[in-house]
Formats: sequence, structure tokens, C-alpha cells
Amino acid sequence: MSAGTGAPPQSGAALAGLTSAEAAARRPPGGNRLPVERPPSPLRLFLAQLSHFFALLLWAASVLALLGGLPQLAVAIAVVVVLNGVFAFVQEHRADRAAQALRDLVPHRATVVRDGHRQEIDAADLVVGDLVLPEAGDRVAADLRLLDVHGLRVDEAMLTGESEPVGKAPGDPVAAGCFVVEGEGTAVVAAIAGDTRLASIATMTRSVERARTPLARELDRLVRTITVLALGIGTVCFAGGLVLGLPLDDGFLFAVGVTVALVPEGLLPTVTLSLAQSAQLLAGRHALVRRLESVETLGATSVICTDKTGTLTENRMAVLDVWTPAGTLAVRGEGYEPVAAVEGPAGAVAAARVLARTAALCSTGRIAADGNTWVAVGDPMEAAIDALARRLGTDGTASGAPAGTRRFPFDPRRRRMSVWADGVLSLKGAPDGVLPLCAPDPAAAEEAVRMAARGLRVLAVARRTGPLAADADADSAERDLELLGLIGLEDPPRASVVGALAECRRAGIAVAMVTGDSGPTAEAIARQTGLWREGSSRVVHGADLPADDAALGELLDADGMVLCRVQPEDKLRIARALRERGHVVAMTGDGVNDGPALRAADIGIAMGVGGTDVARQAADLVLLDDDFATIVAAVRQGRTTFANIRRFLTYHLTDNVAELTPFVVFTATGGGVPLALSVLQVLSLDIATDLLPALALGAEPPSPRVLDGPPPRRRLVDRGLLRRALLVLGPVEATVAMGAFLTVLLGAGWSYGDDVPSGTLAGASGAAFTAVVLGQFATAFACRSTHRPAWRLPWRSNRLLVWAVAVELLVLVGMLAVPPVADLLGQRPPPLPGLLVALLAVPAVLLVDGLAKTLRTRPRRAAATRDVRPAAQ
Repeated sequence: MSAGTGAPPQSGAALAGLTSAEAAARRPPGGNRLPVERPPSPLRLFLAQLSHFFALLLWAASVLALLGGLPQLAVAIAVVVVLNGVFAFVQEHRADRAAQALRDLVPHRATVVRDGHRQEIDAADLVVGDLVLPEAGDRVAADLRLLDVHGLRVDEAMLTGESEPVGKAPGDPVAAGCFVVEGEGTAVVAAIAGDTRLASIATMTRSVERARTPLARELDRLVRTITVLALGIGTVCFAGGLVLGLPLDDGFLFAVGVTVALVPEGLLPTVTLSLAQSAQLLAGRHALVRRLESVETLGATSVICTDKTGTLTENRMAVLDVWTPAGTLAVRGEGYEPVAAVEGPAGAVAAARVLARTAALCSTGRIAADGNTWVAVGDPMEAAIDALARRLGTDGTASGAPAGTRRFPFDPRRRRMSVWADGVLSLKGAPDGVLPLCAPDPAAAEEAVRMAARGLRVLAVARRTGPLAADADADSAERDLELLGLIGLEDPPRASVVGALAECRRAGIAVAMVTGDSGPTAEAIARQTGLWREGSSRVVHGADLPADDAALGELLDADGMVLCRVQPEDKLRIARALRERGHVVAMTGDGVNDGPALRAADIGIAMGVGGTDVARQAADLVLLDDDFATIVAAVRQGRTTFANIRRFLTYHLTDNVAELTPFVVFTATGGGVPLALSVLQVLSLDIATDLLPALALGAEPPSPRVLDGPPPRRRLVDRGLLRRALLVLGPVEATVAMGAFLTVLLGAGWSYGDDVPSGTLAGASGAAFTAVVLGQFATAFACRSTHRPAWRLPWRSNRLLVWAVAVELLVLVGMLAVPPVADLLGQRPPPLPGLLVALLAVPAVLLVDGLAKTLRTRPRRAAATRDVRPAAQ
């Protein structure tokens, strides 16, 4: 609050304030500071990345490898877990500083009266009972109760969502964190620190548990399924090996190999890196992702609850029409520029100048040049009035009444405000608050209705000439008025909002407006932006929301709902009610009051430009340009991410079949056929050669049809995915790998059940390894689409995959030709016959995949042709 010295206002003994001794006695421990929830330590967050279920599964595999006499494998798996934990920790380490941001909203200084004198103190030293002197430009440091006001208007949007500054009267409360935009006053501190309304929102925000994302739930289900399968098959194979006569050590080693082959060690880093990659793409589109899993959640969004001002609109007012008894003017200008085209009768222009000058006297907002553009200073609506006055040629630079005037601030009950100066009372306000005070004018009332029907915010302007009693209140001053006319203002929708809402509808996403503004204003904006849907949209006041959450959820199922005068508690209920009905809810917000709801929603979306720190810290996604259309881009990327995760899951599971097959053959033959791949080879396949193509699949660009239809309801792994991986691609890759392995053995004169010289076995194993890597290469291209063959897809649309496969081939050469690496893995370059068979993996996988896609899509194409043919005729 503003600094200053001198004597306090003399309005009685109560204005002497507290003494220093009284203040010191009342000061609680910690002073006037908001309580802050201590965030988890970085060490605790890092350990959480190493101890979730999938990480524990990999730790168990590492221990099994160590017990099986494979320390290299044990170390390699442990390194995978630690590296993934480090990466995930770095990507997701976002300390939850919502409470700290709330604390930062409290200013450092405040102006009070103590010991009978006005003085500036640290805001932390405020105590209950302190006498405070708020004035324009101050941010309130504690909850106050007003004793005296002089034109005091307070911006409470951060708490209530109401964009219009509120006029205050003696006895009214003012909450900590609000801005004083106009006037001055005297107040007593009613609550400080944790007892303020601001602190109650902090408590509410902390008490809301973050919703688990659909991706997290799906990954948990997938990992648990993999665990059961890996342990179950490993156990069965161990028992089978013993029955077939395998030594105990060999049987245990075999069981470890089967378990490791089934556990996709590269899955966790692949998912994490893919989400991070999508987050980077969204950052380039002005959307900052704060939780990686939120990327995929965006694609599953079925309902978006959006704020109004600054989200759907530009929060930039402009006067479009001016009605006067002499005629109507159309005003067409750019932004807040002081020049515009004005069309209308000459008499109306002169009357409009008087109207604009009168409205400007009731305003403090103005326009100012900022380089080559004009911007609003203060309230956007009042800045638009200043721009109108300048456009009409009146002295708009003199907005605001001169000193020594009497001001009756805006009051939501009266819906008007007025200023008396130089014997003239100037007044502006809502038509229903002004017209009844003027002589009846049916034409004015009809015009106000027409303007409102066009979605304009309507102001009536009036005046009265004559004296004003010294003790006159607003009701006695604002009487016998002369109506000067009406002003129709537009808060223009963002240029991209109409198209963005249409995209949401095409994508099967319902959109509801949830705002603290009034019903008529909210409905007008809904109609302007295209959010309103005739037949299903309704305006519902926050006080009229159903008390039962089930009924509330049913009410919100309709697309295009408009909820006005909504409180923070209502937004929480809305998020929860929709989630209970099975919706994936995205909630946008920008104020302190939005924090709890942003945490409760499946994905909270905060405004980065006009939003508060609290909203940004509570959100999962921050729009750096505050553009609603960015949400659509984020949804598109989210759906693409879901599809890409399914792509590389297909890729991983296909490779698992090829990796598991040698162990199955080894067990089924009782060791008659040597083990084609070692456990270390399997691990190197999962990490060294598998990872880059999988990541490249995560970068597959969005399909043009990704937003056609409702959000995907499929699981990450369904029957179609399993059928394709386990019954089509995987068997082909495994067959070629075993064929290459046996070709080398048979070419060396091996017979079933014979011991194999180590050199021959290394060459045969190298052939199998080569076949699996080449199969990976082909599978990666096959997985780019679920319905189009790989050769019909443009290579340039995913150049990263081309580079990834090139690197994969170089890694293959290194693993075969670099002696230390080849010796560690127990392999060497395959002889020519084995290499030729291994090369068949590429055409075999692509051709079989193309045939399967053709057989699967042919019935659909035939059905589509039958459906279309009659219409064509």
C-alpha cells in the first residue's frame, strides 16, 4: 500500500489506530504470512521414480540376473532403471508452489495509522484491529472491513471471477490479494495470515488430490499384466526345463532369460521420452506441459470447462454503436485507436459528443500510445469510452472528473455509478439501473433490448444539472435524470475461438462456459463465439446448481452449457461430478479461485499471460498465449500421442515374441536346439537397437483425421493390438530369426542334439541377432499405420524414423564387428548363408503386414462402397 506520512483523517477517536504496544501484543508468531505447505524433498521425488511398480519389476529382474550368475545383466538392468528415473525426475520435477504463489500475492508494505500517525510498515507486521488506508494502486494485504470510502472500487476478479471492479461502501469487506483500482478509504483489519479468505483457498487447493491420468492407470494395468505373464511363463518354463532334463542351473538361467525377454525394459524410457517429445512440440505451439502424462490425457478429453473473459474473449472492449434521441451512430475502428469511421446523422454526432464527454467524466480508464499501438490503461470498458470520446472529437484525454468532486461508485445492487462536479451529475450504468430514473422513453428501452440481443454490453448515460446537498446519498443524487443515450460495447471474441469451438464439436468434445460473470454477459459471449447451441444450451446461475452431484453431472452432459456467478466450491463440484459420469475433464482458469478446480480436473489448463501464479502452479498445462485455439492443438497432439504409444507398444510386443521364441524352442527340445539368443543379447535388443525406432514412432505426425469423432475410449493394449503383434508380426520375425540361426548350424554340419563349437554358435547367434534387428527395422515402418501398407506411406513425413533405423543398422554393425562388444554378447558376424536368410526379415515382415492389413480393411471398404453407391446414383 502507498507510502506516506502525516496525520490520519480526523473522523473520530477510532481513527487513531492501535498503539505500537497493542500491535506488538496482537502480533501472532509468523506475523501476517500465509501458511505454506512444505513440498516433498527432491530426494523423495527422485526415489519415487525408482520405486513405482514397473521399476520394482525391473529391480526384481536385476536381482534374478545376479542370482543367476549374470552380473553384467544385473548391472545393465539397474542402469536402465536409474537412467529412466533421472530423466523422469528432471522432466517432471515441478515443485507444487501454489501456496507459495498465494503468499507472494501479499504485498511487502502497507500504510496504517499507529500511535495516531500515518506510517508505512511491513505487511507481515499487520495485526487484527490495525487501521489501514487503502488507495488506488494498492494490493490489499489482509482481510479488511471498510469504515469510510471515497470512490473506492476494488478488482476482485482473482477471487470471484467477476471482471467488473466493484464499488465499496462503509461496512463492506475487502479480501486480501484484491487490487484497489480507484478511490481511497479507511478500513480496519479483520483477519490476517491463515484466517484470510485467500488462505482458505490455499487450504482448499492443498486438500484437493490430483486425479490420476488415464495413461497412468493404463500403464499400471499393462505393467501388472506383463508381470503376471513374465513370472508365470518363466515359472512354467523353469518347471518344463527340469522335466525335460535340464540341469538346475540351466533351468534357472533359462527362466531368468524368459522373464527378461517378456519384460520390455525399454518401455518405460520410451513412454517417458515420447511424452517429453510431445511436450516439446506443444511448447513450440505456446502450450507448456507441467506433467508429462497430461499430454496423453489431453487426447482423451471429453469435456472442456472454460472461463470467459480473456479466454474466449480478448478482454478488449470496443464501442460499436451509440444511440441518442437524435439518431444512431455506427463506430468502426481498430482496437483502441483514437480515430475511426463514424456513420450516422449529423445531429446524432453532436448528441453523441455530449454523451461521450459525460461518460468519460464517470471513468478513470483511458487509452495511451505504446509505440505504434494504443492500449488500455485501467478498466478496458472505460478505456473504450475514452477512445469513443477521442473518435468523436471531444477532449477524451480529460477522462475522469476534476478534483473536489463527489463520486458515487459502481454498486452491483444499483448497477450504476455517478460523479457530481461543477453543478452537473454525470451517470453511467446498466440500462435497467438507469432508464427507470429518466423520463420514460420506449425507443431507448427497445434499442437497449436490440443491442443486448446482438451480444453487446449496453451502457446507459444520463445527467442532471443542479445543486447537490452536502449530505446527499447516491439515491437522492441520482434522480430526475436526462437520458443522453446508450453505448453498445463489444468484448470481441478471439479470432480463433469460433473455429476452435467448431473443432471441439467435430472431435466430440463438449464445451461449457464456467464463469463468475453475470448471466446476460456470459450468454452474449456464448452466442458470439458459437458456444451456444440452440435447443441444448442453457444459462444456469451458480446458486441454482443442483445440490446433488449426480444431478449436476447430468445437467452438464449437454454441450454448450453456460454457468454464471460460479464460486470456487462450485467449480470443484463441477469437475468431480463430470468425472463421476466417466468424463475426462479439462478445466481452464486464470484466477486464484480456479486453483482447486484445476487440480481436481483430469487436466487443469491455466492462462500464462493473464493468469495468476496460483493457477499456473496448480495446472497441468499452461497456455503461453492464452488462446483457446491452443487447446485444440494440444488435444490433437494428445490424441496423436495416444496413437503413437500404441504404435510403439505394438513394436515392443512384436520384438518380445522374437526374443522369447529361442527360449521356448530351447525348452521344448530339452536343449536339443541350442539357445539362439542369450539374455544379454535380448537386453541389448530391448535397449540398444529397439529404443531409437520406438522413439521415432512416438514422433509420427498427426493424422488429418485425428480429430474426427469422439475421443478414443480404447485401452492402450486391446485385442487388435495383441493379435497384430503376437499372431502376425511377431511370428514372422521369430521364424526368420530361427531360420537364420538353424541355417548357420546346419551349414556347419550340426545335427539335432549335438554340442556346437563356440565359434559356430557365435556365428549362428549373430545371424539370429541380425534377423531380429532387421525385423525391428521392418516392424517400425509397418507400425506407422494400422491400415495402410508401409510402402504407401510417405517416408518424408517421419524423417526421424529413417535416421533412427540408419543408426540402428550402425549399432548392429558395431555389436557384430567390434570384438569386445561381440565377445561380451557371445556373437560374431554371421556367415553369408545366415546373413542372406536374416535379410529376408525385411520383405517378409512388410509383405505379411501388408497382406494382413488388406484382408482386415477389405470388408470395411466393401461396406463403405455399398453405403455410398445408392447416394451416388
